[in-house]
Amino acid sequence: MYFPALPFASCFAYLPGGSGSVCEEGRQLCAHLKAADSTWLPRLVSRVWLETSGHGRFASVFDGRTVLVPVPGSTALQREDWVGARLAWCFGELGLGAQVLPLLRRRYAVRKSAFAPMGQRPSVKEHYASFAVDAGFGGRELAATYRRGGRSGGTALRLTLVDDVITRGRTLLAAARRIRESFPGVEVRAFALLRTLGPQEVMRQVLDPCEGEVLWMFGDARRSP
Repeated sequence: MYFPALPFASCFAYLPGGSGSVCEEGRQLCAHLKAADSTWLPRLVSRVWLETSGHGRFASVFDGRTVLVPVPGSTALQREDWVGARLAWCFGELGLGAQVLPLLRRRYAVRKSAFAPMGQRPSVKEHYASFAVDAGFGGRELAATYRRGGRSGGTALRLTLVDDVITRGRTLLAAARRIRESFPGVEVRAFALLRTLGPQEVMRQVLDPCEGEVLWMFGDARRSP
């Protein structure tokens, strides 16, 4: 199965096994994010807005016309306020997207990557098989736009997947492939609030805006950088 390259951006970074105050700050941010901490999310989202509007970053994923698509968590039954959805709605309210459409759902649960041992985390193909494009309101609305020529505001229709954390990028790559299957002409990109650094990397600060891509290489996702 072929998975096209997926452009992505992220705003913050953390190093799970690192030592020192900066690494600890990153781990705390990750914990608050995973818990959907209502006192932290507005601060984090506001920082993304500032980086976008004030510093000209993330133009590839947030341009005011983009449709924001929250990525479901690992469970099949999602609460309406799961982290990806809350982030997407916050970004939409700040004008970073034209609308929020919950297009994706899990057909069945997959192992939660945060608790799975290395080597036992869900593969790209497992994520892909568990995803489905929802035929409900979001799917109908996007399908209507797509039938009108796949264009929004005179430009090619663009979707940005919104997730909380990106590690290798398996979840996002699988989600993008599933959407492209239903809407082949749509541009798909991704934004994850927090980027996991590898053990060989050096973490210098938590606020670390980044743009890159997730590639399909040797049967797995490869994130660069």
